[in-house]
Order: sequence, then C-alpha cells, then structure tokens
Amino acid sequence: MKTRAITGFFFVIVMLGSFFAGAAVFSVFYGILAVLCLQEFYGLIKQSGSSPNTATGLINGVYTYAAFAALFHWDVYPEAQTIHKLVFLLVPAMMAIFIQELYRNTNKPFENIAYTFLGIILTVLPFTFFHALGFVTNSGFSAHIPMGFLLMLWANDTGAYLVGRQFGRTKLFERHSPKKTWEGFIGGIIISAVAGYVLSIYFKELVWRQWVSVAILISIVGTLGDLVESMFKRSINVKDSGGLLPGHGGLLDRFDGLFMAAPIVFAYLYFIFN
Repeated sequence: MKTRAITGFFFVIVMLGSFFAGAAVFSVFYGILAVLCLQEFYGLIKQSGSSPNTATGLINGVYTYAAFAALFHWDVYPEAQTIHKLVFLLVPAMMAIFIQELYRNTNKPFENIAYTFLGIILTVLPFTFFHALGFVTNSGFSAHIPMGFLLMLWANDTGAYLVGRQFGRTKLFERHSPKKTWEGFIGGIIISAVAGYVLSIYFKELVWRQWVSVAILISIVGTLGDLVESMFKRSINVKDSGGLLPGHGGLLDRFDGLFMAAPIVFAYLYFIFN
C-alpha cells in the first residue's frame, strides 16, 4: 500500500506538472505516454502467442500522434501552414504494416496485422483526442479542460472504489470485472459530477452544466473502457498490463478509462465550441 501511494503521488505530480509547462511539453509528454501504452499493448499480445509488427506499429503510432498534434501548433509556428499535409502521409505509412507482413514467415499474418492496427486504435488515437482537448476551445492552448478531464476521471475511479467497497452488493459486469458493482458505478458518477461542479467555479471555459455533463460522460464511457481493458486482459490471461508503475500495474491499467472517454468527450465539446 505504501509503494502504491508513493507511486501514485509522484505520478499525479508529473501528470499535473505537464499541464503547466506549456503546449509543446504537453504535446510531447502525452505523445510519449501514448507510445509507451502502445508498446505495453504489443508486449501483452506477444505473451498471448501472437506476433504484431511492433517496430512498424510503433513508428506508425508516433507518426499518427505527431501528425495530428502538429495541426494544433499553427499559431505557434505560422510558417508551418502546410503541415496538415502530413496527415495524408499516414496512408503509405499504414500500408507498410501490410507490406512488412509479406516478408515475415508467420502462420497468421492477418492476425498480426489486425493486432498491430488494434494497438494504434486502442492507445494512440485516444491520446490524440485527449491532446486535442487542450485546443478544443479554439482560442489557443488551455490546460484547464484536459486537466479537468483527468481530475474527473480520477474522481470517478476513487468514488467507484470507495462506494463500491462500502456499499457494493449488485455486480455490474461480473463476467469481466467481478469487483465492480452498480452501487460503485453510481457513486463514481455522483462524485465525478461533484468534481465537475467544483471545477466550473475555477475553470470558466464551460458553465457548470457542461462540466457536469462531461463528468457524467467520463464516468459512463470511462467505466466501459475499464471493462474493455479487463476483457482484454482476461482474454490473454494476465492480471496487470505491466509493471512500469509499482503498486499500480501498467500504463494500460491507469489509462483504461481515458481510452474510450477521451474521443467521446472531445466530440461533445467540439460541437459546443463550434
């Protein structure tokens, strides 16, 4: 428990610190996290007996994140107005995954291709959407919304754990996560919504109703992401996704709620600001 608390403390400090260091550091930091999550995913898949194209997948993951992240830095580097054309190079980059498999002597080439793409979709794309939350207001970089996203996500996880442990009786989805309960799920939503309301007092980009709406979205969709990650780990018979964070497992375990919630929240906020 002590190791878990110390790891969690420094992890939160580093994550929150990334928001105050400026747009460039924010972009690079979450790009690194995205690639580490992708690498962790490929490592788990290899344990299950499959053989994804790790090197090509990681290169595509880096390029996918960087190409979309660069679009938000036009105001910082006005001379890079044609940088959006980098996105179109994703097509030949992705095709390299298929071409590489032609030269590999494996029994299940399309399974390897599928897992290579799945890793990018499951880890890199969500971080791309999370990164975009920092620019969704159309007024330059603002750390408030992505920071608020993580704070509400953590509030939901903490609330679900505490309420579920104290009052949990009815299983939520026992087949994939035996410890989750409906009571914990509802408790997580309520505590996350309270956190959203508190955030609205200090972060004025959204009114309180919108912050609370985002909190509810994070709680519902984030829980689904948690269940999907649990389903994935059970399918390959592992308990923790990795050991990078002592006492907390791997990065996939820490960001499972983000993977599905970030794209949904971005879509919601995009329509609000546009």
